[in-house]
Amino acid sequence: MIKAIFKERADRPLAEGIISHRRNAKKALVGFEVSGHAGYADSGEDIVCAAVSSAVQLSANALTDIIPAKADVRVKENLVTLTITESIADERVNCAAQAILEALWLNLKEISEQYRGTIRLTVMEEK
Repeated sequence: MIKAIFKERADRPLAEGIISHRRNAKKALVGFEVSGHAGYADSGEDIVCAAVSSAVQLSANALTDIIPAKADVRVKENLVTLTITESIADERVNCAAQAILEALWLNLKEISEQYRGTIRLTVMEEK
């Protein structure tokens, strides 16, 4: 199973205009950790792993290279973590970063609903 843990911070509210699909979301997402394998098919044939890998890579690249937000990105065997390291003062940049993280959440949620038992989504508060 793929584990996707999204990090939120109490001191960073959702940007105005951001629509979250997380239940009762009032705090901004500031990063994620994705690990494991979906187990939907054999290695190299697993469309769930491929979809998650693509979504995570797109999100990380958009956050660090397009926005660009200052982030700590770590890639290891079966593990990718990204944490935005600084509060984003520019409201447009902040809104864009939050939109990318919320879009990744929604994308993984929809994959998990279509391919039940392959992804576990969690939100935890980062200190």
